[in-house]
Amino acid sequence: MSLDDRKLDVLRAIVEDYVATQEPVGSRALVERHQLRVSAATVRNDMAALEDEGYLRQPHTSAGRVPTDRGYRLFVDKLSRIKPLSPAERRAIERFLVGAVDLDDVVHRTVRLLAQVTGQVAVVQYPSLTRSAVRHLELVPVSTTRLMLVLITDTGRVEQRLVEMPFPLEPAEVASLRALINEKLDGTRLSDAPPLIQALVEDVDPALRRGMAALAAVLLETLIERKDERIALAGTANLTRAGLLDFQGSIRPILEALEEEVVLLKLIGSVESEPLRVRIGDENEIEQMRGTSIVSTGYGPGVNVVGGMGVLGPTRMDYPGTISIVSAVARYVGDLIAENN
Repeated sequence: MSLDDRKLDVLRAIVEDYVATQEPVGSRALVERHQLRVSAATVRNDMAALEDEGYLRQPHTSAGRVPTDRGYRLFVDKLSRIKPLSPAERRAIERFLVGAVDLDDVVHRTVRLLAQVTGQVAVVQYPSLTRSAVRHLELVPVSTTRLMLVLITDTGRVEQRLVEMPFPLEPAEVASLRALINEKLDGTRLSDAPPLIQALVEDVDPALRRGMAALAAVLLETLIERKDERIALAGTANLTRAGLLDFQGSIRPILEALEEEVVLLKLIGSVESEPLRVRIGDENEIEQMRGTSIVSTGYGPGVNVVGGMGVLGPTRMDYPGTISIVSAVARYVGDLIAENN
């Protein structure tokens, strides 16, 4: 059965009312609150048809219905209208993000903002090193045989590593190593950098090759370590505001899953292939998350995606509002990174 416009209007109204009230929705309430221009009996028939098609379910013997995952999916794909940000939401975004002093500050402000404005759990991935490019590399002498290597990327990531040199270095030699590394790597995406880093050993003065080899080894280790996939999380307390029908009665499995970094990365993964992704209930590949919905997107300067962000909450979610906020915050953060390049 293909759903006609009237049944689609009934489904839209049920989703909107259930999200707002947390209560199963009955036909009388729909007729009273929405201009459906049909009788309560007709609405009851439409609700029964929608239930037969798997878009609604009846949680108990009352006449009220609630949307299923399939109902929410149809709502998101075809029925929901884009909800523009309110002036208060725009001010909140600007107030939170403008004035951030560095990348850590941007990420922590962003994750707190998303949690506060959406009322959900928020997850933000730091810009990935492999998706970033070299802006500058600094070598700071700590002693005659030890250097602090400071890698600064175009996304604002700063990575610091101590390097033990095989012999004492003069300031002029440190300057020579620094100049050669920056000349070869400046503007290079870190995913493309390994062969250039390895070639540095051959390009340097023979007297400094052992020193460059030590620096190159640390640089390569920095690129392959999983430390680049850092995650910020906020708003887990928002899960406790769920209704009786949310999360199948328990939030404990969700809380336990949120403690795993690999889970968090999967939640906001695949951000490069899709501009924005909404996964509802059983669409989530992680079993503990199948009672939730996740709205995620990538962010970065211009069209370049350097990380992901998103929110997680009950399937009874304000999808139009959440999608609008996540998209807007991602744009703001991408603009901030672009301004600092």
